[in-house]
Amino acid sequence: MAKGSNIVFFCNECGYESRKWLGQCPSCKAWNTFVEEKVNTSSKSKIVSGISKSTVTTLKEVTNEDGERINTGFDELDRVLGGGIVVGSLTLVGGDPGIGKSTLLLQVCRNLANAGLRVLYISGEESLRQIKIRADRLGETNDNLKVLCDTDLSNIESVLKDEKPEFVIIDSIQTMYKEEVGSAPGSVGQVRESTNVLMQLAKGLNIPIVIVGHVTKEGVVAGPRVLEHMVDTVLYFEGDRHESYRVLRSVKNRFGATNEIGVFEMRNDGLREVLNPSAFMLEGRPVDAAGTVVACAMEGTRPLLVEVQALVCNTNFSMPKRTAAGMDYNRVNLLLAVLDKRAGLSISDCDAYVNIAGGMKLNEPGLDLAVAISLVSSFKNKPVASDTIVFGEIGLIGEVRSVTQDKARILEAKKLGFNRVILPEISYKTLCKDCKDINKEYGLTFIPIGNVSEITRSDIFA
Repeated sequence: MAKGSNIVFFCNECGYESRKWLGQCPSCKAWNTFVEEKVNTSSKSKIVSGISKSTVTTLKEVTNEDGERINTGFDELDRVLGGGIVVGSLTLVGGDPGIGKSTLLLQVCRNLANAGLRVLYISGEESLRQIKIRADRLGETNDNLKVLCDTDLSNIESVLKDEKPEFVIIDSIQTMYKEEVGSAPGSVGQVRESTNVLMQLAKGLNIPIVIVGHVTKEGVVAGPRVLEHMVDTVLYFEGDRHESYRVLRSVKNRFGATNEIGVFEMRNDGLREVLNPSAFMLEGRPVDAAGTVVACAMEGTRPLLVEVQALVCNTNFSMPKRTAAGMDYNRVNLLLAVLDKRAGLSISDCDAYVNIAGGMKLNEPGLDLAVAISLVSSFKNKPVASDTIVFGEIGLIGEVRSVTQDKARILEAKKLGFNRVILPEISYKTLCKDCKDINKEYGLTFIPIGNVSEITRSDIFA
């Protein structure tokens, strides 16, 4: 072993460092997360110059004015970011291979360059020719967009100080390396140190930097978990390879709300915004078919209408089969048990399949009532009227509980031409307090439900 080199073990989850391998991490208590890394102890990491010294101040002297933001040219992306990219921020974008991360960010670079900003796209995975081919497919660009193919952070730091760009893309963080670390690019130590250097560059030079991160087979960003803690914003680009739409989801945002989503459609000339995702998701849905219900879920501040499909049939095995696509499998089992116990339906002895049409993945409690009604509709082979939307949460006692932002859900349904709303009884009473005639106020027919035993009522089904 070379002089000054040493072997240490890092935890993949939290970045904890140990001289020996441990089965359980003492810091985050995760099991079997330690990986071996070779580090160079003969030289110390240099702190990027340009960051002003911090001073102690009182909280009253701190202003709460919003920082300067840059519009990306995509309203959907600006919504997820909380109004645009904050100057000096560090943003992490993760997603499956081929999902469209590089395509989206190159389109953002083109929009900003056309708006007059100096943009630098740094790629460690693709050649200049490959980037040029993609750029020609997406549209014309001007001289404000510059490209660099390099993986050495020392060279990248020099280029940033010389060029002084106003927006930077790093594609991807797993290909970057710092010579002082000594381990291979993509290792735990390199990813952690590279992110630290980029964070100092973003804060010190006041440049917004967006880094692309690969994901593991579990769907999380590869590398130490501390990577997501260091950055200001974490975005996940999701989607089904067999579907044309893509969903950009915010899971961390120091400058705005989390759980916001932006919907895009992949085309031959790049990604296009879906300004009305509810109508996009409901295209081609069957009419007057048993086992299908339109539900209204909330993704951040946005109401989203999706089609919930269920299929209930007699089982051919000793143990009934359960399948859930697009929502929590355990939640479906819970709803089946509640229907069996509280609604008196012998549905637990049947195979049950639940699907959110279009490949959407939702975990909102407001989908409970829609899933329950679709299961009953399939079980009794009675369709629900196609102009009906449903929302509400179901408890273990069988009660139908209220959900957040019920007015926003109702207005979204009205905008898309729905005439009937099945909602929790407590939400209906709250709405009735605000107006004398709720049906006239909204122009809709409301069907309140207080318990799952009322799901079998005749006025629910067509």
